[in-house]
Amino acid sequence: MSDNTNDKIEQARAELEKTLDAIEDKFNVGKRVDEVATRVRSSYESNPLPWIIGAAAAAVSVVAVVAWAILSDDD
Repeated sequence: MSDNTNDKIEQARAELEKTLDAIEDKFNVGKRVDEVATRVRSSYESNPLPWIIGAAAAAVSVVAVVAWAILSDDD
């Protein structure tokens, strides 16, 4: 019976270690950032047009907000 108990304990420890490793992997921010960067790079390399359009739209938005702030009459 002692061997059976020890086997169960070892199995529980192995499962706990596996679970903790999975949690650690999921919350590893650096690894997640690298994965997202890889996906973004791959997406840009396969079709850069949406990225270029998005960057242009963002630039136009920033210029519009700055122009509005400068030219608006706040009196």
